[in-house]
Amino acid sequence: MISLAYANSATAPAGLMSFVPFIIIFILFYFMLIRPQMKQAKDHKKLISELKKGDEVMLASGMMGTIEKVSDLYIILNVANDTNVKFQKNSVQTVLPKGTIKSI
Repeated sequence: MISLAYANSATAPAGLMSFVPFIIIFILFYFMLIRPQMKQAKDHKKLISELKKGDEVMLASGMMGTIEKVSDLYIILNVANDTNVKFQKNSVQTVLPKGTIKSI
């Protein structure tokens, strides 16, 4: 009357084959997230190391000025006539072309 139910005899994937989706996801994360972020950090570090007196820069806060003095960790920025302010070098977001501040 009651017939016995048997489990399907399909075998589970081999050991390495079960990790293939995880490997593919890791590769996608590396090329889409990790690698571009490392490149951006490397470019910013290069920008910071090449700062020199007379460069016009914009800080992460949006403040612009001309560099008066550069030290290991800080820059002194001329933001207005005879107004110098000390900032950390890491706060520099971009170096502006010469004459940008005068044209604003």
